[in-house]
Amino acid sequence: MIPADPLLEARHLCKAFAVSGAAWEESTGRTQAVADVSLEIQRGETFGIVGESGCGKTTLARMLLRLIEPDGGEVRFAGEDWLSARGAHARQIRRRMQMIFQDPMASLDPRMHVEEIVGEPLKIHEPRLRRTELRSRVVDALETVGLDAETLRRYPHEFSGGQRQRVGIARAIILRPDLVVADEPISALDVSIGAQILELLERLRREFSLTLLLISHNLPVVAQLAARVAVMHSGRFVETGSATRVLSSPEHPYTRSLLAAVPRLPC
Repeated sequence: MIPADPLLEARHLCKAFAVSGAAWEESTGRTQAVADVSLEIQRGETFGIVGESGCGKTTLARMLLRLIEPDGGEVRFAGEDWLSARGAHARQIRRRMQMIFQDPMASLDPRMHVEEIVGEPLKIHEPRLRRTELRSRVVDALETVGLDAETLRRYPHEFSGGQRQRVGIARAIILRPDLVVADEPISALDVSIGAQILELLERLRREFSLTLLLISHNLPVVAQLAARVAVMHSGRFVETGSATRVLSSPEHPYTRSLLAAVPRLPC
């Protein structure tokens, strides 16, 4: 059986940032946030990237979505050269990939109603949509993530953290994308609420045949959903494999240190 082409493929991605010194000094140094990272994500799978804060995983995710441009490397989406896409072609590809951010309060405009927040991607990508159809699709997206039409005219500060994350997820799925990147989607939530969000993401993956890129500092959390995981350290992947194998038989010392740092209840 010939394996299917990956939905998302990256080769040798690199990104460095200038290091700022004192206010009166000229910045000449650079730090390598991502160094020679390659990956493939198959259609319909959940792929996890795990690593501590500052390891480069969020920078990598933003490069994959072209929220920032890489210094070098290649990204292909559904077989197309994503980094060279421009204009209408780039917009066509972009609507097929969406992101769920770590802090739902910071990612939701506090001046906008939920209806405006969730409907914004439709206004950008389907500007000719009638107002009634726009509202109907917003309501459908909200109901899909467990919220109702009564939330349409409410502001982000009127919701709990878990509800705000559901609003962010509704915004991410309203265009029915092929790929959703979830960047630490539960790190700002209580454990029980975080578990509900993970269950929601897995249900959406199945219902809409989503491909999910899940980013976290917690390897056991990622292993609940991901078929394969990559462990990232100092801008590089140090270990990649099935979630079961990496969780049970980690090969790299850094992976073992991540697992050792996970709190465990005493017997």
